[in-house]
Formats: sequence, C-alpha cells, structure tokens
Amino acid sequence: MDPRVEDHADVIVDHSIDLRAGDEVLISAPPAAEDLVVALSERIGERGAYSISFGGNSRARRAFMRAMDPDDYDEVPGVVEAMVDSVDAMVTVRGARNTHETSDVSPEKNAAYAKIMEPLFDAVADKRRVITQHPAPGNAQAAEMSTAAYEAFVYDAVTKDWDEQREFQANMVEILDGADEVRIVSGDTTDVTMSVAGMNPVNDYAEKNLPGGEVFTAPVPDSVEGEVLFDKPLMAQGREVEDVRLVFENGEVVDSSAAKNEDVLAAMLDTDPGAKRVGELGIGMNRDIDRFTYNMLFDEKMGDTVHMALGRAIPENVPDDGDAEANESAVHTDMIVDMSEDSYIEVDGEVVQRDGTFRFEDGFDA
Repeated sequence: MDPRVEDHADVIVDHSIDLRAGDEVLISAPPAAEDLVVALSERIGERGAYSISFGGNSRARRAFMRAMDPDDYDEVPGVVEAMVDSVDAMVTVRGARNTHETSDVSPEKNAAYAKIMEPLFDAVADKRRVITQHPAPGNAQAAEMSTAAYEAFVYDAVTKDWDEQREFQANMVEILDGADEVRIVSGDTTDVTMSVAGMNPVNDYAEKNLPGGEVFTAPVPDSVEGEVLFDKPLMAQGREVEDVRLVFENGEVVDSSAAKNEDVLAAMLDTDPGAKRVGELGIGMNRDIDRFTYNMLFDEKMGDTVHMALGRAIPENVPDDGDAEANESAVHTDMIVDMSEDSYIEVDGEVVQRDGTFRFEDGFDA
C-alpha cells in the first residue's frame, strides 16, 4: 500500500476524530477509496474500536434521485438516522470516478433530496467527524491534473503540520473574536458588508474537514448588504456554475445571475427561505492548496480567497447562550471570491488583509 495512504489514515484517527478504544466508527466511502478504508479499518481494530463501513455510490444515488417522487418522502429513512445516532465517530471519504455523475438529475430533485435529508445535519452535529478526500482518478481529471500529480497535491494538503497551521490561523481568529462588522471588497465587482457581532469564529485545522485551513464565522442573517461576484466556478449537483453574482438587501438575495447553469443556482435559492441568506463567511489560509481543483473541500481553503455559503449556518459559530440567530436551511453552498489582487478585507473599519496578505504576515501593505 502507498505509505501516503497510511499517513492519511493516521491523521484521520489521531487528529481528526481522536479515536478511542471502544468507539464505534461509521465510515462512508466510495469504491475508489478502498485503500484508505482498509488502512482506516486496520487502525480502528488496533485501537480496540469498531469499524462499520458502507459505500458512497454516486451512480446509485443518481439512479435513486432520478426515479424518486419527492412527494413520497417526508422524513429521513429511520435506518439511516438510527445508524448515525448510534455511532461515536464518523469518517466520510470522497473519491469520484466521475465528478459529473449526477449532472442529469434535475436541480429541483436535487433540492428536494436535500430537504428530505436535512434532519441528518442535526444528528451529525455533535459527533466526532471528518470529511476527507481520497485522490481518485475522477477528481484528478476534474482538476486537469495527472493522477500522480493530484495524489501529491492531496497528500501535501492533508498530511501537513496541523499544530503549526492552527497557530497561524489563530491570528485571524483573534481579529474576528468580538468583532462587529466585516467588509469584503474585490475589484469593482464585489463590495459586501455583514455583521458578525456575537458569533464565534472557528479555527479549522483539520478536525472536521481534512484538509483544514480556514477560519470561518457566521453573519447575522439579516445583516448582509451589497454585491458579490464569485469569480471561481462552483460545482453543484454535478454541474459547473460560473460567475455567480448575488445582490443582498437586509441579508437576503434580491437579485442573482450566473454565466453558466443559472437554473442550478435558481433551484438552490428556491430550496427554502434560508437558502437566500448567508450562513458562513470563511477565509482561506492553507498555502499548500495553491491551485483551483473544482473540489470545494480544497478550494475553499486556498490562501488568497474568501468564501461565503448560502444556507445553513454551522452550529459552532452560533452561541447557545446568546441572542445570536442561526440561519437555517437544507442547503449549505460555498462559493469563492479570489482575493489575490485589487482586494481587501476590513474588520471594524481596519484593513486586515490586502491582496491576499494578512496584517500578521511579512509584506502586508496597509
């Protein structure tokens, strides 16, 4: 077995899910990620824990969604909910033979399926869990990379020094902690402000996402104002959506457009009322992710980027004991703005990043 697969498995069990003796661990992975599942199962057994695995088959999911009538379903299947409830930790592995497998499922059915599965997000929220990526050929092809080059890219991003990354990102957490307003400006196409008052900024250093490499928070749902052009493509429902433009008033999308597959964007926005509001603001800080690969698990962590997610807020961002409101939705759709040129981030009126360089890095120009 490739020793890098072994290293990947070590990071998952030792760092991301903090595996403990007696744990019941649910592994969801597609056939393309068999080697990683084998390595994980071996480590789980060595630690006196239990491994339960099942396949994440995109062809089967496509077949089901195309055949289903959403009116026939009003709740998550009981066996799925019971399985999630009963385990201590969850590992979700992605690895595609075809990243466009669900491209012929209608946007409306994709949105309906998301609404059916929405209750699972609450069941998963309190679990030790991680989503990660096996460098499968389909993902390499989508990234326009050779299989060998994509493997090197993935393993460099997931097996880095996460303690060092945590310390680097802690500088941004400190800036956002207790802040009131964030402004994002990029060229003449993006100028948006939002309140983050009362929200918890989170340092993502590969505990729930592997790779990690971002600091994220949640805006007050009705506070987002302005216009954003997401100039990096979005892969949604097996389709590429390009140049998403959104205009916000009182926190809600009041105008939208896309240069490609605008119907996918429109269906997502119509999922539910929360889908028209921003649930997350994330700041990419993983310098080992240095290229766009059409994989949001990596792309949203790129240095010199910010991303905003329409839909569901992440529970860690919203304090239980305050007056902060969490945006609720069946969807959570991340979209990226390139901040490497003619761009800046302001926090409470002070520039904290310009052209991708943070104020706590060498070369920052206020």
